[in-house]
Amino acid sequence: MNGILLLDKPLGLSSNAALQRVRRLLGADKAGHVGSLDPLATGMLPICLGEATKVAGDITAARKRYQFTITFGRRTATGDLEGETVEEAPVPALTTAQVELALDHFRGSQSQVPPMFSALKRDGQPLYKLARAGLTVERAARQIQISELSMVALGQGQLELTALCSKGTYIRVLAEDIARRLGTCGHVSALRRMYVEPFDFAPMQTLAEIEAACEGGVTVTMIAADEALPQMPSVHLPADLAGRLAHGQSVMTSGATVIGKVRLYDPHGRFMGLGEADAHGQVRPRRLFACQ
Repeated sequence: MNGILLLDKPLGLSSNAALQRVRRLLGADKAGHVGSLDPLATGMLPICLGEATKVAGDITAARKRYQFTITFGRRTATGDLEGETVEEAPVPALTTAQVELALDHFRGSQSQVPPMFSALKRDGQPLYKLARAGLTVERAARQIQISELSMVALGQGQLELTALCSKGTYIRVLAEDIARRLGTCGHVSALRRMYVEPFDFAPMQTLAEIEAACEGGVTVTMIAADEALPQMPSVHLPADLAGRLAHGQSVMTSGATVIGKVRLYDPHGRFMGLGEADAHGQVRPRRLFACQ
């Protein structure tokens, strides 16, 4: 049970609850999800099973595309439909030109302060637990990148957008900032993660489809762990070097060298895990798979 399952997370279920449902259905000993989705969000939640959990951190760093709706006139404590109202403001009559001008301000590199209702931790406690206790703590701004930000539809008191953004971007904060830029306040009323790179065109599976496959004895489709890291150079090792590396030893390779994280393969083309290569051709094991 080693691979990555692309779950279409349903509305109303936390990322961890969805993960546990999949893990139990497939009987996986180890499982982890890539990037959290709020219960009120839907869409792609990559779930790494078995040895594939060792590449989860590298997938988390990838960009993600979202489609979301901002409802103007009301800001909530959580930034979405779930929270109580903390601010209300009149909604101006907005034109497409005004919206495009505002959106241009948010494209590119920028800093963003994470919300209190988030899974980030302070002294071992998730911020959302502190927020529920009525506490607010200082949060350092983080650098994020909005590669694309496009308007889908502008309606009465609502704005639908798509965004392609870096790791660590909070769409709820982005929505509040956009509303403020447009002269009002707002909250996210709908949010869907369309994909996590590099799974741009990969199909997702619903919990119902996974349950039906398990009940019918059908193999559930999964993506091989190394296919999730196409941007990472590969190193193919001869039998002697592959054997030494499998035992935790560093090895010297010949020919063209690459620097940084690499995917490791044995002489039969089997994925061994991840390594670290330096400019001298030395490769050190980093996260090796126990079995393939």
